[in-house]
Amino acid sequence: MAIVHDVTPEESGTRADVLVARLSGASRSLVAAAVKAGNVRVNGAAIKASYPLETGDRLEFEVAERQPLIVTPEEIDIPILYEDDELLVVDKPAGMVTHPAHGATSGTLVNALLAHIPELPGDALRPGLVHRLDRDTSGLLVVAKTNEALSALGIAMKARRIHREYLGLVHGIPQHPAGRVDGPIGRDPHNRFRYAIVGEGKPAVTHYELREAFPKHAELLFRLETGRTHQIRVHMNAMGHPIVNDPLYGREEPRFGLPGQALHAWKLSFRHPRTDDEMFFEAPPPPEYLAARALLR
Repeated sequence: MAIVHDVTPEESGTRADVLVARLSGASRSLVAAAVKAGNVRVNGAAIKASYPLETGDRLEFEVAERQPLIVTPEEIDIPILYEDDELLVVDKPAGMVTHPAHGATSGTLVNALLAHIPELPGDALRPGLVHRLDRDTSGLLVVAKTNEALSALGIAMKARRIHREYLGLVHGIPQHPAGRVDGPIGRDPHNRFRYAIVGEGKPAVTHYELREAFPKHAELLFRLETGRTHQIRVHMNAMGHPIVNDPLYGREEPRFGLPGQALHAWKLSFRHPRTDDEMFFEAPPPPEYLAARALLR
């Protein structure tokens, strides 16, 4: 059913899509789809999303509800480095989304995991996941197979007892061969798809160390104290050394043949949630990363 709203003086000058999102509580993507379908009208006429509203305009809109996500098992090969009754450790390929979301409902790591293990604990869209990797970041992830393991590993993650190291190729060579970046991370106020260092953001700390210097680039080793979304990418961009081929915080560079940013989760260590044994895993970077590194040399 369409909703009718008369624009108030306080709302004058507001973009039509912004007001529809505010009034309906729908996401901007759903509002954009409604505008494209002609289901957002002002004074009886279909308008563009950016249409500036005026006092007294009659805004009429109908926004479809987002369909709930259903996660289904998919037979997708994923490298499993270790597995027992409580957990498994996988080497996620670059280009694979970690878990389903609107816009990426299949082909994810979770789809593959559910084909391997039909029942995983936790959230229906993120079953078994203790942590995540960006779509184009390759490397190691630990996945819990039981509620007890998920709880214990979740506590260990919050207590910073799960240790992760990354390798990344960056533009330029840092002035100092090792350092610490401490900058709170939150949504970029100018771009809702990006994150940035902002005063009201969540605490985020990244340690870096120069692994190899090239003529105009470098390979760095990263150790995380926190695990914020896009943390390494945001911190390196803020330092003036964005990750190579990062389309969001740097620029795409087709010559490297990478699906996205040159970043790989290289090492992972933690204590086993049942036995308390120290577990250590290492996965070499994928061929595309190695080829990019060779080009930089």
